[in-house]
Amino acid sequence: MAEASEFLRSSEQKSLAGERESGSRRGPFLVVGLGNPGEEYQWTPHNAGFMAIDRIAQQEGVVVHNRRCRAATVTCRLAGREVVLAKPETFMNLSGLAVAALVREFEADPARDLLVLYDELDLKLGTFKIRERGSPAGHNGARSVTSALGSQEWLRLRIGVGPDLPPEAIAAIGSRRPGRDFLLSPMGKVDLTVLDEVLDRVATATRRILELGPSAAMNEFNRRERNGAAEE
Repeated sequence: MAEASEFLRSSEQKSLAGERESGSRRGPFLVVGLGNPGEEYQWTPHNAGFMAIDRIAQQEGVVVHNRRCRAATVTCRLAGREVVLAKPETFMNLSGLAVAALVREFEADPARDLLVLYDELDLKLGTFKIRERGSPAGHNGARSVTSALGSQEWLRLRIGVGPDLPPEAIAAIGSRRPGRDFLLSPMGKVDLTVLDEVLDRVATATRRILELGPSAAMNEFNRRERNGAAEE
């Protein structure tokens, strides 16, 4: 009997290993929002990723308060799949440390089981864009993630926080653009109202990524964002 039991356990382990290798058995999907911990940063443009995670958690009736892999986390189900929502506590410039730790902990494939949400100055406030891969450009948090993972092959959703300036204002400032002080200063009431509406669309887009895949979500939301959110 003992030999039979040992054989069954061995067979089960081999079966599970085969499922993991074939991709039929998958772990949780990781949705990580980038930002800075601390009340002083809570409502700043640089914390748009944290705000997006909190919005998804709020809609799912969960709270991101567990401590795991140098991040605040919670597990829930989105679009029928187990999902780990996470907010790194390493501060923005070292976000990759937490993201890499989460990837290792859950044996995730960054190219298919990870979505990173973060702010983007090059997109105007009120918009967002989904990309499957690419350079982090000037975003220190995205650069840290790419460095820690050793790859640019990870899905990202960039939330616009850039000021929507009229042409004459853009001409006046020339090549200068808002930087660190802008990103780390609390947002005004009007801008927060705009961002609040965007966060609902970001949450919907995240679910669509899980339901239909990144390509279908990009076709739907990137085109919609280009043409204006009023088309929703």
